[in-house]
Amino acid sequence: MRSSANTTRNTTSLSRVAMVVAAAIAAGGCASHKVDIAQQSISAQAPFSRTFQGSGDGVCWGVKRALLSQGYMLDRPTESGVLTGTRDFQPDPKLNVSYHLQATCADNRDGSSIVFVTAEREESRLQKMKQTTSVGVGPATLTMPSGSAQVLGVVRRETVKEPAFYDRFFALVQSYVDQEQERAAHERRPHDERHAEVRSDDAEVRNDR
Repeated sequence: MRSSANTTRNTTSLSRVAMVVAAAIAAGGCASHKVDIAQQSISAQAPFSRTFQGSGDGVCWGVKRALLSQGYMLDRPTESGVLTGTRDFQPDPKLNVSYHLQATCADNRDGSSIVFVTAEREESRLQKMKQTTSVGVGPATLTMPSGSAQVLGVVRRETVKEPAFYDRFFALVQSYVDQEQERAAHERRPHDERHAEVRSDDAEVRNDR
C-alpha cells in the first residue's frame, strides 16, 4: 500500500511539474509574440515611404495617377497632399477583400519630395445573422425569431507590411513622375529650338525621297 501511495504521489508531482513547464512555455510564447508585434509597430526598415526627385505637386500628381491606373476609387480629399482610395476584390462568392490605401505627399523644399503610403487589407465574409421581432403583449414585450439574413461581416483587418507591395506602387509612381518631368522639360525648351528640330526632320524626309 505504501508503494502504491508513493507512486501516486510521484505521478501527481510529475504532472504538476509538467503543467508548470507547459504554462511557462505558453507564457514565454505569448510574451515573445507581444515583443514581435511591438517591434513591428516601429521599425527603421519600414517600407511605407520613398523620396522622389521633383516638386510636391508634381510627385503628388504622379501618386494620384498611379492610384487611378490601378482601379482605386479615390475619396474627395479633405486635406491638401493626402489621397485615399479603395479597391475591392471578390476571390470567393462569400468573401470580399478590400484594400484601403492612403498616401501623403510632402515637399522637402530641396528639389525632392517624400511620399508616405499605408495600405490596409480588410476581409469580409457572408455570415448568417438571426433576425428577431419584438411583440408587445399587455405590459410585457416578447422577442421572437423571425428568420435570418446574409450579411457581410469583417473577419480580418490588417496593415499590409510586405515591402514588395510598396515597391511595386512606388515604381509605378516613379514612372508617372518621370513622364511629368519629361513633359515639363519639353515645354521649357525654347520655341526656336523645337522649330529647328522640325525643319531638320523635314530636310531628312526630303533627302530620303
